[in-house]
Amino acid sequence: MRPHHHVYVVELSKDVLRVAKFMKCNPGYVDGKPCVYVGMTGLSPDLRFDKHKAGIQANAYVLKYGLRLLPDLFEGFNPMTYKDAVEREIEIGIDLRSAGFGVWQA
Repeated sequence: MRPHHHVYVVELSKDVLRVAKFMKCNPGYVDGKPCVYVGMTGLSPDLRFDKHKAGIQANAYVLKYGLRLLPDLFEGFNPMTYKDAVEREIEIGIDLRSAGFGVWQA
């Protein structure tokens, strides 16, 4: 089976910092760092982002606060197998959170 899954990172508006649930999951957030959503999909990241913004199988944070994809943070990994995408999504979230980013993952 050919690798066709993708991880992706969406920049979120800083307004998400006003959401208590988001902040509770990011106790190490460093002021001024980006806030992001990290996901994985069997679609292209562009199409998946468009679906989020259209409210189709959307994550609430991406629907309300999503600004744009941040391809520099994920393009080099794609495409990959489903198993690799699951693992890479977790790794990216951990790496970004440890760098002070505000991170949300479904």
